[in-house]
Amino acid sequence: MSATPQTMTRRSVVGGIAAAGAATALTTGTPTAAAAAEPSPAGLLPTDPLLHLLRRATFGPSPASIAEIRRLGATAWLDRQLGPSAIADPVADGVVARLPLARLSTAEIRSRVAAGTLKQYSWDPMWQLSWAAVARAIWSERQLHEVMTDFWSNHLNVTCPQGDVWDSRIDYDTMIRRYALGTFADLLKASARHPAMLTYLDNRFSSRDAPNENYGRELLELHTVGLAYTEVDVKNAARLLTGLTVDGATGKYRYDPLVHATGAVRVLAFQHVNATTTGGEAAALELLDYLAMHQATARRIVTKLCVRFVADEPPASLVTSLIKVYLDNRTAIVPVLRALFTSAEFAASTGAKTRTPMEDLAATVRTLGYGPATTGTKFLESLYGMARDAGHAPLGWGPPNGYPDVAAAWASPSGLLARWNLHLSIAAGWWPDTLVRPANLLTGMVGALPATYGALIERTALRLTGTVPTAQQITALAEFYGKTPAAPLKANDPAAGWMYPYLMGMLLNSPSFAVR
Repeated sequence: MSATPQTMTRRSVVGGIAAAGAATALTTGTPTAAAAAEPSPAGLLPTDPLLHLLRRATFGPSPASIAEIRRLGATAWLDRQLGPSAIADPVADGVVARLPLARLSTAEIRSRVAAGTLKQYSWDPMWQLSWAAVARAIWSERQLHEVMTDFWSNHLNVTCPQGDVWDSRIDYDTMIRRYALGTFADLLKASARHPAMLTYLDNRFSSRDAPNENYGRELLELHTVGLAYTEVDVKNAARLLTGLTVDGATGKYRYDPLVHATGAVRVLAFQHVNATTTGGEAAALELLDYLAMHQATARRIVTKLCVRFVADEPPASLVTSLIKVYLDNRTAIVPVLRALFTSAEFAASTGAKTRTPMEDLAATVRTLGYGPATTGTKFLESLYGMARDAGHAPLGWGPPNGYPDVAAAWASPSGLLARWNLHLSIAAGWWPDTLVRPANLLTGMVGALPATYGALIERTALRLTGTVPTAQQITALAEFYGKTPAAPLKANDPAAGWMYPYLMGMLLNSPSFAVR
């Protein structure tokens, strides 16, 4: 039996309802003897430290990444991920190569406009960058680098696509990638001198005669110290940042001393005589270095990292210890990440985070082990559309504060329904229909035909979520097929053929898969 677009949503909702029924008993049922490990305190996941690290430091475990981390061990795997330049990435690189506009510099975009091969103000490069973000999240081997690129893209958000940054947003992504595992001080200074940020927050139009406070305010409130500032601090920061602008002819960053506002400034405890227009850029960079090393900035950055990797309300003990690591290492991010991932608080946080919609999408393709379509980019557009429909278009958050990363922000019936739909659609190969999947889906997922319905459910759950459902849940899932767990499974049963994707969808709809 083949699926039609009209039946896809109905089938997905049915599968989701069945999974929800099974999940009702999730935290009260008793794990079966086949469970790979003891469940976490939340009852959703096994306390396997390697799988825990994969769920947090990547966009979701894949069969290949699970095999790799079990072969290398946690320490060697983390060391490898923290040095991404040494990791070959042929699959993701090959897919991104199909998106040539997603790799253009500002000068190259403008050159194409001048040659007439690209329209001025075209969003095509930004769309391709957004699709590339999907491809990298799913198929890159440099998973932690991709997670950190996403983290900083939210922390220093410049909405994509967005009209004013049509020529600079691609290069902004390149900049984020360059510094994603470097020092925050260098990243902050690079963003402050990037045409995309200067345009997005209006500093390119700021002058000594009319200082614009937008960037100065967000620099303090969002990028560095949080709410530890006054209105006087904002005004002084805005004055000191005048002159950091964009060359209208080239679209590149330049410092214009003619519009820089001179005169002594004080921002928090930072003071500068700011006596000359020619010294304005250096003074602004001194402010940025000061802000990057500020105690409040350290707390803000490490707290956000803990929210991303540990818990929505991270342990105060971990935040305190990581502040010291951040400051002792002069804002270097790798030592902070290493300390975070090796902490007792991280080890104890299994089950404490929920995936965002974009993560859920990426994790779905990754756990299924599906490969990219052999040609074209329509499949990327489709995956991007699925994330957008779930409320989480990559790089697409409008306000300057970036996407939220707490469970409450994503808890809605419509969002849940969107996830249920994408789970079944992707697993069954309905849409996108060009992802590379096993010729025989069941054997590709679990190997030889299981003897019983219960064994089919257990093995599929372990394969897709790393967990085995409780006996109560296995019974509920078997009843979806009108069977008992002990019922023999035959090769010509619908559950082993055209109805097998429904089991996959129901398991992907479960709370165990929703947890990061």
